Formats: sequence, structure tokens, C-alpha cells
Amino acid sequence: MDFALLAAAANMAPVECIADCGEHVGTPAWAMLAYLASGVFFILALRGLSSPATSRAGNRNGMIGMVIAVVTTLVTHDIANIAEIGIAMFLGGLIGVTVARKIAMTAMPELVAGFHSLVGLAAVVVGLAAWLDPASFGITDAADQILMVSRIELGLGIAIGAITFSGSIIAFLKLSGRMSGNPIMLPMRHVINLGTLLAILGLIAAYAVSGAGGAGEGQLILWITVLAFIIGFLLIIPIGGADMPVVVSMLNSYSGWAAAAMGFTLGNTAMIITGALVGSSGAILSYIMCKAMNRSFISVIAGGFGADDGGGASGEAREARPYKQGSADDAAFMLDQAEKVIIIPGYGMAVAQAQHILREMCDVLEEKGVEVKFAIHPVAGRMPGHMNVLLAEASVDYDKVFELEDINSEFAQADVAFIIGANDVVNPAAKTDKSSPIYGMPVFDVEKAKQVFFIKRSMGGVGYAGVDNDVFYMDQTMMLLSDAKKMVEEIVKALD
Repeated sequence: MDFALLAAAANMAPVECIADCGEHVGTPAWAMLAYLASGVFFILALRGLSSPATSRAGNRNGMIGMVIAVVTTLVTHDIANIAEIGIAMFLGGLIGVTVARKIAMTAMPELVAGFHSLVGLAAVVVGLAAWLDPASFGITDAADQILMVSRIELGLGIAIGAITFSGSIIAFLKLSGRMSGNPIMLPMRHVINLGTLLAILGLIAAYAVSGAGGAGEGQLILWITVLAFIIGFLLIIPIGGADMPVVVSMLNSYSGWAAAAMGFTLGNTAMIITGALVGSSGAILSYIMCKAMNRSFISVIAGGFGADDGGGASGEAREARPYKQGSADDAAFMLDQAEKVIIIPGYGMAVAQAQHILREMCDVLEEKGVEVKFAIHPVAGRMPGHMNVLLAEASVDYDKVFELEDINSEFAQADVAFIIGANDVVNPAAKTDKSSPIYGMPVFDVEKAKQVFFIKRSMGGVGYAGVDNDVFYMDQTMMLLSDAKKMVEEIVKALD
């Protein structure tokens, strides 16, 4: 649940303001307590979402908190017509329900990126509205000029919102396949990015100290908005597919800070709390994921800083190498003889919607006395927790699902490493090839297993990072070339 998006969409109304001093006053005590209560529920929601076992309770707490915040805002609003608010909420809710019912699990990452773009756009629109009619937002002084602190808040809110919007659009295009997942390296990109960011900060400072109003002030706001839109594109374009899960969580953080900045402008406690929670939690998650991938946090948020301009492009010619191809019967026979099987799911499993039949295979093997575990990489799929959600949807027990650091040492004792739709997260090039775009990323040690089954559609495809995988050609690897769901169905039939 994206609390920042919901808070921004609710367009929480500002409190009343005394024109001669510019201070926000008039918020009822009960409303402040209600906003505080909603903040507590948001914290409980984030706590619940930290584990698949408590995620449903976390979502419920988030919905309760948002209901409290929205109802409080509707009761205390004093600007917009209640009918207009109701129509907007109905239309937004209708669109949300329609999208949620139709969206496939494989499209969830780009949906999240799309939601983040809406948060950013909402922040920009609210900021521009406050600039155009500051008196209604209670941010003017006795001379009807926008307060300096409000100018800073407006400038930062618009800038962060515009960066979030344009960056999320690029993330959406990359995740949905409408744009290449390979890094697009612009010449002198670091100089351009740094110069653009400094220009935005300089324009915000100039706007903060200006007090004349009129066309000059409008030009400053216009340039802040335009440059922020541009830098959002420039920051995300150089980031490759292997780092896209980090980008998703990073953009989530940006959307939170944009909402928080607008909360200060609107004088709304709920938006400040919500935005700060989303912003800080997204930043922490991004840092944790960067650490798990052996990536520099600063490098990723700086727009692919330090990325290799040449390594691992998917368009490079690949040498034809010998590999062993097997059948469902071959795999079933060896699985039946195994004592320990570790399953590594990836995005290909999500595309094929093979999680349910995979759970059935797990049940059959356990009935035969085989120990089965699932190994989840921090960046498996296209967003944080993607594989966990799919396995939970298929009713896989949480105690069978393990993170990389908890299970990687067990591959040496595993009879079978069963890779279904994963690629980059099992690629040993991350450990040996310094020219690879995934070099330094911790990966599963599947090559230590006695037998490796690798399900993929064909040998022609490569992982999202665009690099070949030596695991395909190992002596103990058997390639099962087929649709993941169809292959696992055939294995289950052979096991029976």
C-alpha cells in the first residue's frame, strides 16, 4: 500500500491561517489527535509489511489509518466543495479498483512505478496550486507575499515531485519492456546531472529570497519544474535492469519526501507523518538492497555512477557452447531420488504463473520424503518482495522460504538446485567477471549443488541484465527448455 499516494490523492486541506502573521492556526485538537492516530496505524502497517506472515494485518492497519486521515480531512475541510471532493474520490477509486482487478502479478512492478509517478505529479500540482493561490493555502504574510519558509517548501516539493514523476515514467517503461532494460549511458552524464541538480537548488534559493512576485517569480517556478522533470529522466535512464528493484524502492522514497514537503505547505500533520514514513522507509529499504547487491547507494541514486559503459550488452554476439538438454521425465526421476532440493524462483516463474503448480510439486516431493526449501534473492523479480508475494499467493509455508544469506551455504549439501525463471541471481559472473554489469552482486552458489535443473524458454534469452550465464553449460546442469508452468506440470505428472 502506497500511503503517500493515498494522502496526496486525498488532497488534505490546509488549516485556517491568520493573514497578518502567516501562522497556521485553527486545527481542532481532536483532528490533531486523529491525524496522530492515523500515523500510528501507518507505523503498524509498515511493521506488519516487514514479514509475509503479518502482511495482511499490516495492510488492514494501513487502510484503517488512511480512513481516519481521509474522514478527518473531509470533516475539517474549508476550501474545496464536498461534492467535488466526493466526485474526485469516486472517479479515483473506480480507476484504482479497475486497475487492481485487471493487473497481473507480473505487471505489479510497473504498476508500482506508475503509482509513484502519480504521487510525484500530485505533489507538483499541489505545489503549483499553492503558488498560484497562496492566500487560500494560508502561506502568506501581512503583505500577501508567500512566506520564505513556504517558498522553500514549495520549491523542494515541486522539484522532488517532478523528479519522482519523470523518473517513475522511465522505470515504468523499462519494467514493462517498452524501453530496453540495458543502461543508457549519456556522455558526460555525471557532469550534466550534477550541474542540473545544482541549478535546481540555485533556482529554489533564488525563489526563496525573491519577493517581487509577478513574471520573474513565475519563470523561477517554471524552470525549477522543467529542470526537475529533466533530471528525473537523466537519473533513471543509466540504471540497468539488475538495479531496477533498488530504483523502485528509491522512487518510493522520493514520493514520500514529496508528500511530506507538500504536507508542510498545506500545514497538514497527516501528510507530513505519512510522507516522512514512506520516505524514510523507502530510503532504508534502498540502502539495505544496495548492501545486499554490493552496490553503492550513492552510485545508484546518482544515476548509474560508476557503471561500466561497455560490459554485458544483450546485443553482443554470444558464442555457441555445448549444453545438456533434458526432459520432464529426466527431472522427475532425479528429483524422486533426491534427499534435499532447493528451488530458486525468478521473474520467469511470475511470467508463466507457475507458482501454484510449483507448490504442488513441492507437496509431492515432501510426501516422498524429500526436503524442499525455497531460496529468495533480494532482487529476484522486478521489485522488492516480488517472489515472496507470489509464493504466499500459492500458499507456500513461510518457514520454507529463505533469504540468500540464510541458505547460500546449503547448496553444497543439496542434491538438486531447481532454478525456475531466474538468471542473474544465479550467475557466477557476478563473482568472477569484473566487466559484467552484475559484478559484485551476491548470487546463489548453485554450482555447488550435485545437480542443477534450469527451466527457461530457450537458450536464446539472457537475464534482465543482458549477460550470458555459465551455469547453463556446467557438467551437472540439465536445461529444461519450455514454458515454466508447462514443464513443472509435466514433472508433477511424471512424479505421480
